[in-house]
Amino acid sequence: MKNPNIVILGAGYGGIMTAVKLQKSLGPNEANITLVNKHSYHYQTTWLHENAAGTLHHDRTRINIKDVVNTSQVNFVQDTVASILPEEKKVVLENGELSYDYLVIGLGFEAATFGIPGLKEHAYTINSINSARLLRQHIEYNFAKYNNEAAPKEERLNIVVGGAGFTGIEFVGELANRIPELCKEYDIPREKVRIINVEAAPTALPGFDPELVEYAMNSLEARGVEFKIGAMIKEVTENKLVFEKDEQREEIATNTVVWAAGVRGNSLVEESGFEANRGRMPVEPDLRSKQYPEVFIVGDCALIFNEETERPYPPTAQIAIQMAENTAANLTKLVKGDDHIEPFKPDLKGTVASLGHNDAIGVVFDDKKLFGWSATAMKKVIDNRYLLKLGGPSLLLKKGKLNFFK
Repeated sequence: MKNPNIVILGAGYGGIMTAVKLQKSLGPNEANITLVNKHSYHYQTTWLHENAAGTLHHDRTRINIKDVVNTSQVNFVQDTVASILPEEKKVVLENGELSYDYLVIGLGFEAATFGIPGLKEHAYTINSINSARLLRQHIEYNFAKYNNEAAPKEERLNIVVGGAGFTGIEFVGELANRIPELCKEYDIPREKVRIINVEAAPTALPGFDPELVEYAMNSLEARGVEFKIGAMIKEVTENKLVFEKDEQREEIATNTVVWAAGVRGNSLVEESGFEANRGRMPVEPDLRSKQYPEVFIVGDCALIFNEETERPYPPTAQIAIQMAENTAANLTKLVKGDDHIEPFKPDLKGTVASLGHNDAIGVVFDDKKLFGWSATAMKKVIDNRYLLKLGGPSLLLKKGKLNFFK
């Protein structure tokens, strides 16, 4: 009897953790495991806002896949997924194809632009190492260019961030730390630079405790961040952003708009014929596809509902990692002939949002609120715990945030 083929698509939090767990629970004589990823590295999406602001080098954020995946047990294929053919149990890559008995889809997220004119063409996103690097270089270029023009343009120094959710708030927090350094480096008065956060909802950080939201906004405003709350972005052009607030249209001169207000699952999911809502697939309690029981979905492509709130769980790294652990355990059972697989039950341990170096807010351990340095320390503990789980002490020492006072 031949070994079953397990194919994992994507080396984000869900995909790479599934591979790492499977290589520990299944021997090479029990299953053929293949991990497919576009790049040779895995990256921590939750650190990309630091890369984009220029407060953390992108090499710290990316992890070589072969440093954590044992290639004698897991076949790593660096390629791009072109399509999935679930009826044929095949995956078509740009440079070949793979057959599977079990498939794990962990293809991550894309920006959702909601049809806002000009957003896709002119806004920057923070969704990969390359997009973060591009944004950092663009900001630095504008600062360098400003004093080299006969008539300096104000749009070079106005940075507008669309969305005051997690990513938007964490990014403006890093910018608030980075801008004074850039001003000093490029001889630009700090008061000439604007960091503007535009949010359509009636509050920043929707869903967060109001006391924590107030703390976050006060901290960021004290460092020069301007908030436009209840403001709907209407249009983005090459050198301006148009928004509407209280039925009044306003414009901001800017050539740096960063879109952090919406994500969707990978569009490849829908294109391959799976039932999906904005690229996120409704799944069975054990994370299997409702259409194809040999297909598991982890991370941003999975749509699972919180029974208490009747709303979908947010697509966070914490949930993706837990999905991976559940999926790897269930695949191990199936390969070993045990059909009694376990449903997925999220164990949410809390949420922490960074506001820049040495400042953060969070809710942990049954609604305990954290502010400032204690929240920053907790965020570093969470990040370091993931590295330890993924690659052991050596990866933690190599990539971890071990200085809790910086």
